[in-house]
Amino acid sequence: MKFPKCVIFDMDGLIFDSERAHMETKRAVMKGYGYELSEATYIRTLGLSRQDTGVLMRSVYGPDFPYEEVAYEARKRLNAIAARDSLPVKPGIPELLEQLHEDGIPACVASSSPRPTVDIYLQSSGLEKYFDFVISGDDITHSKPDPEIFLCCCRHFGVRPEEALVLEDSENGILAAVNGRIPVLCIPDMKQPAEEIGRKTAAILPDAFAAARWIREKQ
Repeated sequence: MKFPKCVIFDMDGLIFDSERAHMETKRAVMKGYGYELSEATYIRTLGLSRQDTGVLMRSVYGPDFPYEEVAYEARKRLNAIAARDSLPVKPGIPELLEQLHEDGIPACVASSSPRPTVDIYLQSSGLEKYFDFVISGDDITHSKPDPEIFLCCCRHFGVRPEEALVLEDSENGILAAVNGRIPVLCIPDMKQPAEEIGRKTAAILPDAFAAARWIREKQ
């Protein structure tokens, strides 16, 4: 059996080296409101939906923390940066996408970010042409670690979950793939997965170059 029949990419921290830019932008906005954002607190939000991030941030900073205002302003600032300059692409991603294209393996993006953000990032980077399907947090009901977003990709391509492959950097993303019974490769970004979560992956790899070799070996 050919494997994989499609490859599903997370976006932030996986395609783009964007998580630190997110953190620094949010830190600057929060400072204007009188709050300090630590890296440890930001890491706790990785892979969470907007709603779950709001719950977490209010648990840390109190019930009056203006999460919606902070999130909107930070996203607005970073989108403007991405539209103007594009965000850095993670090592090996263009090469991996080109390999998949040459091998006739469809690729898609499954991101928890809002649709306008996903579109800006992909269009400004020039990577949009490689993706046959894009789904955002605006297009689903349940966020990671629920597998809905990944299963939507499988249905779009008409492949069974075990025939697909997810590339993720976050623990919640790994769990979403596992919950959907989809094989998953982890390419860590700001945080290594906990040991018990890492054991659920097909492999933990240093970069997309390694992922390309891993996929080629399965052909």
